[in-house]
Amino acid sequence: MTSFVSHTSIDARDAYAQSEWWKQMLGYVDLDGDPNLPGHEECLILDPATGHRLLFIEVPEPKTIKNRLHLDLRPREGTRDEEVDRLVGIGATVVADRRDIHGPGIGWVVLADPEGNEFCVLRSEAERAAS
Repeated sequence: MTSFVSHTSIDARDAYAQSEWWKQMLGYVDLDGDPNLPGHEECLILDPATGHRLLFIEVPEPKTIKNRLHLDLRPREGTRDEEVDRLVGIGATVVADRRDIHGPGIGWVVLADPEGNEFCVLRSEAERAAS
C-alpha cells in the first residue's frame, strides 16, 4: 500500500493574498464552485494542466527560518532567466543566485514569495535539452 500527495500546504499570514499571487505566478486557478475570497483562512488553487493543488492556510506566526520543504519550478515556456525576471516583476525576491553552481548557466535561482516562502526556478526543459 502507498499514499499519494493530495495537495501541498503552505502556511500564510494572508491565505487569500498568497493564493492570488501564486495563481498569477503559476497559472493555477480556483476550484470550480469553490472560489477563494478575501478573508478566507484556507485557499486552495489548482493547476488545470496537471491537477496539482496548493493549499494556503492562515497561521498566526510569521515565517522565521528557512523552509524545510520548497518547490522547484521549471518554466513552461521561455527560459529560466526570463521566468526569474517575470517573477521578480510581480513581487518575488531573489534570495540566492546559483545559476553558475554547476558550470556557466547550469544552476538555479532561489526566490521568495511576498511572505518569504522560498522556491527555486530551474532551467526549462528546452534549455536542458539544448545543453
